[in-house]
Amino acid sequence: MASIVGEFISYSDRVRAAARLDPDKPALIDCGRVLSYAALVAGIDAFRGFLAERGVSPGQCIAVCAMNSLEYGLAYIGAVAAGVVVAPLPQSATPESLLAMIGDCGAVLVFTDTDCGTRLTAAGCRTPLVALGSVFEDLKSAPAAPDAPEVAPEGVFNIIYSSGTTGVPKGIVQSNAMRDAHVELARSCGYDFDSVTLVSTPLYSNTTLVSFLPTIALGGTAVLMRKFDAGQFLALSERHRVTHAMLVPVQYRRLMEFEKFGDFDLSSYREKFCTSAPFPAELKHDVLARWPGGLTEYYGMTEGGGLCILFAHEHPDKLHTVGRPAPDNDIRVIDEDGKELPPGEKGEIVGRSRGMMLGYHNRPETTSAAYWISPEGKRFMRSGDVGRFDEDGFLILMDRKKDVIISGGFNIYPSDLEDIIRSHPDVVDAAVVGITSKEWGETPAAFVVAREGNAEAIRAYANQRLGKLQRISRVQLVEQLPRNAIGKVLKRELRENFYDKEGLNQTCIGTSE
Repeated sequence: MASIVGEFISYSDRVRAAARLDPDKPALIDCGRVLSYAALVAGIDAFRGFLAERGVSPGQCIAVCAMNSLEYGLAYIGAVAAGVVVAPLPQSATPESLLAMIGDCGAVLVFTDTDCGTRLTAAGCRTPLVALGSVFEDLKSAPAAPDAPEVAPEGVFNIIYSSGTTGVPKGIVQSNAMRDAHVELARSCGYDFDSVTLVSTPLYSNTTLVSFLPTIALGGTAVLMRKFDAGQFLALSERHRVTHAMLVPVQYRRLMEFEKFGDFDLSSYREKFCTSAPFPAELKHDVLARWPGGLTEYYGMTEGGGLCILFAHEHPDKLHTVGRPAPDNDIRVIDEDGKELPPGEKGEIVGRSRGMMLGYHNRPETTSAAYWISPEGKRFMRSGDVGRFDEDGFLILMDRKKDVIISGGFNIYPSDLEDIIRSHPDVVDAAVVGITSKEWGETPAAFVVAREGNAEAIRAYANQRLGKLQRISRVQLVEQLPRNAIGKVLKRELRENFYDKEGLNQTCIGTSE
């Protein structure tokens, strides 16, 4: 794959160029409603006037908290065209968390749907709220738009709040240049003017935005789902002759397990993508076997830095990996002391590329801690993930660094244990975390979703196949694993719920192993 570095083009200029090619082409489709490229450009021009009338200037920030919709897409793209920073917020967050994010990003307006607006009002939000549902009507009376601002590559495009799997969300500041790099990456991975992308994850997530924004920038059509449903996803894929989709692993699993999956015509698919969470090799194999088109996995961070790409359809023998570094990406593995490790050795993954965040908003110390400086003085992003390169240069992920269990002084990688547990015929899903042990410091505990069977039988099955140091001390059956909106397992929540349920103090748990 060729280099993805090119001359910077502003996002607004890309959208306008696409509109000139085919003004009547659908840009956004939402529940049967269609917004053409001509209407999109007219809308973003009117939106600039709408913002200016309310005193919002280039460089200031607006927040958006809502389900996916035409109005959401227009507000996002319109604000960017006005030089205004966008902070898309997770509508599933608590009102207290939303208020904290609104305060952190300094939003001067918050665009909401009815549900989120009601919750923010009840929580005492002092930032003016704008109902997204009335935006199209409001734009009809918007004053003439001011001149479009100059867009600098180093200017701020948006602030993306982290998923919160490790505590209070951090605001990740992404530049115009970083988003432009995402567009060029998408082009190199098959997005083009003829793309029809089905968007089934929330627009506040970078997972969604690295697919949604390039689709529109390159003149394609984005079909928006407000909430994922396997049957509806397949029906929309067939109806709109969808060519591209970005999904997370839990969505792939639900689709492949959907009883009527084979009844739908998915022959229009050219490429499917996956990111954000571990993608089991057996699930990749199933997707390749039964779903037309290619399958590409991205491994990277919202913060940017290193990106690996696995073209699974080209490398069926490498499905246990996340691929090779993308062009113009420098990815290395370092030890606890920050020393670079040779291929084959396990350590923390760090990366450097054109697409790197400007920093964490209002958190200079956290930003500094996120970087590793190479011996030659270059800045790399720390991933917090543990992995190693194989002999062919493919990256194998082990675990999140914070999730590695240290038992009796030895490192235990939960992903190794989870793979063994999932091989049990009655197990649907599993997650392993470390719980405190008097004897060993930490010991593995497994949370298992099973079709049938009992916890002790599953534990015995796993421990017969694991090394002595890896043995699981507890198995707890659960109906489902807690996940965020883009499918990441909330292991912190599993630990907390375990201690609460057992009535145990986190400093005084023993183990029978």
